[in-house]
Amino acid sequence: MLARGEGNTGLYASRPLAEWVGLSGDLWIKHEGENPTASFKDRGLCVAVSLARRADCRVLACASTGNTSSSLASYAALAGLPCVVFVPAGKISTGKLAQTLAYGARVLEVEGSFDEAMRLVEEAAEAFGLGLLNSVNPWRIEGQKSIALELLDELDWEAPDWIVLPSGNLGNISALGKALREAHAAGLIDRLPRIAGVQAAGAAPFARLVAARRENAAAELLPELAPETLATAIRIGKPRSWRKALREVEALDGEVLALPDEELLDAKAAIDAAGIGCEPASAAAVAGVRRLVAEGKIERGARVASILTGHLLKDPDLTARLHDGSLPGVPAPRPRARRRVASSLDALREALADLLGRAPPPPLR
Repeated sequence: MLARGEGNTGLYASRPLAEWVGLSGDLWIKHEGENPTASFKDRGLCVAVSLARRADCRVLACASTGNTSSSLASYAALAGLPCVVFVPAGKISTGKLAQTLAYGARVLEVEGSFDEAMRLVEEAAEAFGLGLLNSVNPWRIEGQKSIALELLDELDWEAPDWIVLPSGNLGNISALGKALREAHAAGLIDRLPRIAGVQAAGAAPFARLVAARRENAAAELLPELAPETLATAIRIGKPRSWRKALREVEALDGEVLALPDEELLDAKAAIDAAGIGCEPASAAAVAGVRRLVAEGKIERGARVASILTGHLLKDPDLTARLHDGSLPGVPAPRPRARRRVASSLDALREALADLLGRAPPPPLR
């Protein structure tokens, strides 16, 4: 088995964040950005690449918004196997692209969205015998189940009331739901938590489907033809794992939300300010808790776990622009974080007064 020390990611009990979302009970933050390549993808790809090598796959492939590609590139390099990744041209963050290239993957930039890249890699896998490592690969799901099992272990097998996570291609909600049901069936937990998936409003086909199923149990997924959100990791219009995810949402009496980018970025700013930090898509988990509390669907005294899926530095450009106040139409969450200063004490005194909101103390005599 290939391994880089996956798992054992931090579980943070943040009172400031609990208060920000409106909880008087516990809010735990499980940070999957602390995996080796800085996202939850490492759990599934550790398993899937190991088994692909055992099955004598010669070339590995995936479509990606960035996290899958960087993780696959790393594990393929460990396995000594070439890999080709299909990414939407111009729609992958610099940090994720840099990781993917650094680990030695061959990158194909596909004109169009992630969904076009996904369609093309599926066709290529069929035509050219590539080993497809997206979450349609069942071994990916088995590896990602460890998020839920590790969380339950850290909570001494006392299930929280809710688990809330971002939702893009829906592999994670499929994996966590499966793990929770299996843990319950095995007697490891005495009740099932409810689960909530959170999508960006501009890329929310699954949220629309779940809402439609309440009116018509036979409703099918209607893809988002032009998905758009600043949360690039979940900018997906046709999630491939929707049938599995739907089964888990229905089995766990779940909710699926579609939130505007403004709410996701507000949550990101709160997570960053708490000293934890995450990439924009990850913040959907905490934004979702806040919305569900506000709507009365999560009780204020509930015990809630949120899954952060990626590290702060996965999208450094957007993060810097958010906190610097240079993101169009989005106010900085705090006073301007930086300014240029001349090399003199007088200029420094003025700058410190501006940045700190007060003048520095007078010098000691």
